[in-house]
Formats: sequence, C-alpha cells, structure tokens
Amino acid sequence: MEIKRRDFLKGIAGGAALALVQPTLALAREKIRLPDAVGILYDATLCIGCKTCMVGCRKANDLPPEMQGAQNLWDNPMDLSASTLNIIKKYENGTGREKDRETDGYSFIKRHCMHCVDPACVSACPATAMIKDKKTGIVSYNKDACIGCRYCQVACPFNIPKFEWDDPFPKIVKCQLCNHLVEKGELPGCCSACPTGASLFGSLTGLLEEAKRRENMQPGKYYDFPLSSLESGRAQYKPAAHYTPALYGENEVGGTQMLMLSGVPFDKLGLPDLPSKSYVALSENIQHTLYQGMILPIVALGGLIFLVKKRGDKEE
Repeated sequence: MEIKRRDFLKGIAGGAALALVQPTLALAREKIRLPDAVGILYDATLCIGCKTCMVGCRKANDLPPEMQGAQNLWDNPMDLSASTLNIIKKYENGTGREKDRETDGYSFIKRHCMHCVDPACVSACPATAMIKDKKTGIVSYNKDACIGCRYCQVACPFNIPKFEWDDPFPKIVKCQLCNHLVEKGELPGCCSACPTGASLFGSLTGLLEEAKRRENMQPGKYYDFPLSSLESGRAQYKPAAHYTPALYGENEVGGTQMLMLSGVPFDKLGLPDLPSKSYVALSENIQHTLYQGMILPIVALGGLIFLVKKRGDKEE
C-alpha cells in the first residue's frame, strides 16, 4: 500500500489536534477528600518547640535517636531522614523576641508527610509500594513491593520520602500517620505526646471546621483549644493568636490531610509555594489523553512506516 506524504502529514496534524483538544476535556479528572479521611491540624501558634512530638514519634515507630554534636549526647536531627519521620524547625528574624511575628519574631514549623489527597508518590511508584488507604486516606509504604527506584522521592513536591542509604537491605521511610495505632483506635505518637494541642488528630472534615473556627477568632480573646484529638474531650483555655489568612494544605496540589495554621507566612517557614492543581492530575491527564484511542502509538507507527518507505524508495 502506498502512503502519500501529504496524507501522512494530514494524519499527524489531525492526531496532534485531537491530542491538544482532549486534555481540556480530561482535566475534569479530580480526586477529592475521602469522606472518612483522617489527618492532623498543626497550629504553629500553639507550638512551643519542645519537640515532645518527635520523641512520641520515635517511641511509636521504634526509631533510634540521631545524635548530633561532638559528644553525641543529644537527639538533635537537622532534617527528616531514614530515622526521623517528624521534625520541628524554627524560624527566627531580627531580635527574635516576639512569637508568631514575621519581623523581629520567631515561630516553629512541623514537617512530616502531608498525606496528599492526590499523592504524587503513589502515582509515580511503578510497583504499588506507595498506597493510599481507600478509607482513611493515609499514604503508607509497603517494603515487600518496593523495587528501590526512588521515584517517590523525586515526585514528592514536599521532599518527604527518605531512603536508607546505609542499610544493606534499604527501604523508603516516611511518616505513615502511625496507621498501626490508628487502626486500633489510638492516636498518632506526635499527637498523643504534644502537651499544648499544637498537633491535633481527627477526621479531616472536623479538622477543616476547627481550622476555620480558629481563623475567625479574635486575637487576644480566650477560646478553648482541643488537646491531642477532636474527640478527646480535653482542652486548654488560651488567648487566640493573629493567624495569617491562609490554611496550608487546604488547596496545595489538590489538598493534603496535614493542615497548618501559623502567625508567620508559610514561605518564611520553608514550606513550598505550590499550585492548587494536583501535579498528578495534570500528568495523568496528559498520558491518558495521548494514549486514549491509541493516538500516540498510531502517530508514531505512521511516522515509522513513512520513514521506512521513504528509505526503501531511495534504495530502489
């Protein structure tokens, strides 16, 4: 069968046009928060930097301490690692006298897995070693399925998953929201250990409502702040701080199950400025569109046929 160059170019143009039009339709693909999803609300204005949550995390997950300094006396990790799933960092500016102030003030920030609504690590993993629970929404890791490609590390917009470089049988390590405790009706180690209620566990719906309540509080006026979890029944009566007009995790990359409130802008606390659209939604829509109806393979095959025939004509 003879393929004319003009017909081939028309076919490519038509396929390209279809590929460009269809992503617009495919972008309707969007994952939403699961109705029974759980998470953590971290309120930096309540955090006193005691790092008790880090101790609770180590105990709950049986992790060794990370010694720092010349004498190796203190558990003082510099960042998340294969043995540190949760860390408290400090922001400081100028004199650093006023808490929760951007200028001449300081604040704390808690870093661990954000448990994204549409997690990039799950999408990037070719072996389904990263799993998002269909009920709780917790993103967990299955070592038995892992092939060590570390695509999850590259894909995560929050730079969370870590790799055990010094282990002969390494695995990926990240916060799994103490799912082994949550399954038994217990609290994550960081939340049960926090003495101020800065880390609050609960249903994601309830945490969103609690966060909105705090955003509407009058600074300086006293309110009840739940301790450990929304259902614990324990609370502290404290004055409200002045919050920045943003709830981090509500919309970032499609939303996360780790929500954050602060009196200091989040970019000052080292959190990335991310779009509201999930990277996964964009990449998967492009891939699905290109392969829908076998558009890309057909165009590629047509190109190969054309090149082979063109070379054959020259040889003849």
